[in-house]
Amino acid sequence: MDQRKLRNRILLFLALAGVVAYVLVRLSGREPVAKIAAVTPVRDNLISSISSNGKVEPISPFVMRAPLDTFVEKVTGVEGQAVKKNQLLLELNVRDARAQLDDAEARLLRAQDELRAAQGGGKADDAARIAGDLAKAQGDRDRLARNHDALQRLIAKQAATRDELTANDLALSNAQAEVKRRSAAKQEFERGVKLDAGRTALQVQQIQSEVASLKAKVASARITAPTDGTLYSLPVKTGDYVKTGDLLAEMADLHRVRVRAFIDEPELGALVPNEPVKITWDALPNRVWTGRTEVIPKQVVARGTRSVGELLCAVDNQKLELLPNINVDVKIHSNERTNVLTVPRAAVDAESGHRYVFVVTQNALGKSRLVRREVQLGIADSTNFEVVSGLQQNEMVALPGDAVLHDGMAVKIVNTDAAYVRGSSDGR
Repeated sequence: MDQRKLRNRILLFLALAGVVAYVLVRLSGREPVAKIAAVTPVRDNLISSISSNGKVEPISPFVMRAPLDTFVEKVTGVEGQAVKKNQLLLELNVRDARAQLDDAEARLLRAQDELRAAQGGGKADDAARIAGDLAKAQGDRDRLARNHDALQRLIAKQAATRDELTANDLALSNAQAEVKRRSAAKQEFERGVKLDAGRTALQVQQIQSEVASLKAKVASARITAPTDGTLYSLPVKTGDYVKTGDLLAEMADLHRVRVRAFIDEPELGALVPNEPVKITWDALPNRVWTGRTEVIPKQVVARGTRSVGELLCAVDNQKLELLPNINVDVKIHSNERTNVLTVPRAAVDAESGHRYVFVVTQNALGKSRLVRREVQLGIADSTNFEVVSGLQQNEMVALPGDAVLHDGMAVKIVNTDAAYVRGSSDGR
C-alpha cells in the first residue's frame, strides 16, 4: 500500500514538473524558433509577358498543284531560291492532253455544223424532200377536187358517168389522207429539228467546256511563279509521276510572315490585338524577330495534352531567315507597370482564390512572429508580383524554406538579402 502511494506521488511530482517547465519556457520566450529568410517589398518596373511555342507560316502563300495526271518533264526551280514573277519553275508532259484537245476540237466543229443545220430548219436535202412530198400530195388532192366538180357538171349534162365520179372521189379521199400523212411527217420533222437544235446546242456547250479545260491543261504545262517571292517548297523532280491535285510547288513573299502561337487556355484572357511579340528560334539562338499580335483566338482546341488558343502574329522577316513550318518560341509583351510595389512570387500563397503573404512582426521584446495577411495583386513577370494593396513598402514578408509557415509562428530572420531571395524564386 505504501509503495502504491509513493509511486502515485512520484508521478504527480513529474507531471507538476512538466507543467512548470512548460510555463517557464513560455514565460521566458524560449519556445522553438524557425529560421527563415525574409524580404522587404521594393518598387520596380514590371513587364508581364506570356511565353509559348508557335509555328511560322507564310501570310499569302501561292500553292501550285498538278492540273492532270502526267509526268514531270523538267524542273528548273531550286527550293529556297528567290524567284521573279513569271519565272519558269517546272514543266509537265502534256502530249496526251494535246492529243485529246485535237480530238475535242474536231468534235466541236462537227457539233457546230449540226447546230447550224438544226437552227436553219434541218438538213437541206431532208427538208427539201419532205416539203416536196407534201407539195405533191397537196397538188394531187387539189387536182382530184377539181375533177370532182368537173365530173358533177358533166354528169348533169350526161357527158360523164356515176362510176367515173365514184372512182375520182375514191382517189380524192386517198389523196386527202396522203396530205394529212405528209403534213404530220413535216410537223414531226420540224419538231425533231427543234429537239436536235436544243440537244446539239447543249452538246456544243459541253464540248466547248471540254476544249477550254484541255487548253488550260496544255497551257499549264509551264508552271511559272505567280509573283516575286521565295520558292520554299519544291517536292518534285524530273521524271516524277504526279496525279491531279498533287503538290508541285509553294512560294510566298517571306519578308513578312505569320506565326501561329499556341497559347494555353488560362492565359487567353490577357491577349489583345497589336501587342509586341518577340520570336526566337533554336537554330539561330542569337537572333530575335519582332512583330505584333493580330488575330485573337475565338476558340480553344486540343493540341496534344494541352488546351490552347491559336494566336496569329505578324512578324518582320526582312532577312528571310524564318522559314515556313519551323517551330519557334514566342514571347508576348502583354502589360507593363512602372515604379510599382513588388514582392517575389515565392512569398505569395494562394487559397480558395485569395492571395496571402506572411508578414514578419516584432513584439516589445524584439521577438519575431508571422501574421498571415491577404493582399491584392496586379500583374506579374516570371519572378515578381505587383502588390496593389495589403502591404507597405517598409514591411517584411517571409519566404518559404524548410519550415512550413503558419499564422502566429515564432521565427528568426537569417537572410534579408533581397537580390538573393528574388533570384531563388520558385516561380509559383
